[in-house]
Amino acid sequence: MSEFDTNIPTTFDPFAEANAEDSGAGTKEYVHVRVQQRNGRKSLTTVQGLKKEYSYSKILKDLKKEFCCNGTVVEDPELGQVIQLQGDQRKNVSTFLVQARIVKKENIKIHGF
Repeated sequence: MSEFDTNIPTTFDPFAEANAEDSGAGTKEYVHVRVQQRNGRKSLTTVQGLKKEYSYSKILKDLKKEFCCNGTVVEDPELGQVIQLQGDQRKNVSTFLVQARIVKKENIKIHGF
């Protein structure tokens, strides 16, 4: 053996920790607030990822009354129940969910423009 014989590094997967089942990465449940552009100036705000134990219809009723807009709860096969509101209500919905203590501020993701 010479002094130049060293251990040759094996292949390294930088994402191995994130893909492990026992890893804590990605276990946070986020609430996603998105805005979708409709025709012209019209837009639609969607809220998904709320816990199933909450009554979506009661949350929707309070949101509609608070922001003077119309809305509905839509059942999506992949995403589950999704709240839809008319208009760009992203900031309003996020502050409402935090003030009502439904979700913590760090668990809300706001998407859009």
